[in-house]
Amino acid sequence: MAPKTMKRMTALPVMGLLALTLAACGDPGSSGTTAPEDVTGEGCEPIAGDTLVALEDDKQLQASENVLPVFHSDAADDAALAAVNAVSAVLTTDTLIELNKSVDVDRVTPADAAEGFLIESGAAEGLSGGSGELIVGHADYSESETLANVYAGALEAAGFEVELQAVGNREAYLTALRDGQFQVMPEYAASLTEFLNPDAGPDTAPVASSDIAETMAMLEPWATEAGLTVGEPSEAQDTNAYAVTTAFAEEHGISTLSEFAEKCSGKASILGGPAECPDRPYCQLGLEETYGIQFGQFKKLDIGTLSKQALVQGEITVGTVTSTDGSLAEGVTVEPEPQPEES
Repeated sequence: MAPKTMKRMTALPVMGLLALTLAACGDPGSSGTTAPEDVTGEGCEPIAGDTLVALEDDKQLQASENVLPVFHSDAADDAALAAVNAVSAVLTTDTLIELNKSVDVDRVTPADAAEGFLIESGAAEGLSGGSGELIVGHADYSESETLANVYAGALEAAGFEVELQAVGNREAYLTALRDGQFQVMPEYAASLTEFLNPDAGPDTAPVASSDIAETMAMLEPWATEAGLTVGEPSEAQDTNAYAVTTAFAEEHGISTLSEFAEKCSGKASILGGPAECPDRPYCQLGLEETYGIQFGQFKKLDIGTLSKQALVQGEITVGTVTSTDGSLAEGVTVEPEPQPEES
């Protein structure tokens, strides 16, 4: 039986991922047409195309945004933890891309996508020992809702009665989770670590790293102090990713950010990404410091739709997306949106 869906608790806007809050790219003045004088190298001009591929972050620039379950500690009994940990054991970035494709591209409902995943992966097989009612929360974006449905299906298979509830953004839902208004939801390791950091402030450097074991070592005691229990992290990570068209990757023989640095750093290369880009460690600054990548231009675009549209239309060389974007699934084409006619 599918989990019941409750009315949403709050409709506050969501910035769910560290990738979205820390993903900045570029200099406020770098969106013009003239390459900065300190940029060296020829770079590579954009190549239009209707399929995208993310360049591998082979030097692990991004923090460990592994998907994991977080509970109100009173609800984290052995049966409940075993159920959601069974999901973590089989959830990878590739399977999460396919789940997001199902929902965002193929327009399958999150509940049906979750059911199909649980059947195919076998994650819900052999679960038992659960009793009582649990409310699974999710933030106001499709990936979170889909993951909540996956957790709900596993918990139902273990014997729990499960309801789903939309719970808004992290500031709202972690308070509600601590208060026991719901019992469990999907989270992201690095983002949750930064949020629970007791020493966090406006100028605090990120403490989470690309090493999930190191991140978990910081997260777990802070979660316990907050009355929360975290389950096992999955292999699936939702971080900033840097996409190019498949045509571009094939033309230049590029599949990693290191290869891009070697072959395409320079004046002709154009980066697209969020407007708040200048000094952020997981975007343009990090790309230059970690990989030595320089861009001749920066275009201010959102981290999803606009960046993907600019890629397929050949307006930018590299676009900032999320690593689990359904458009990165094999065989998915991104149709260019019609341009307005000039009057």
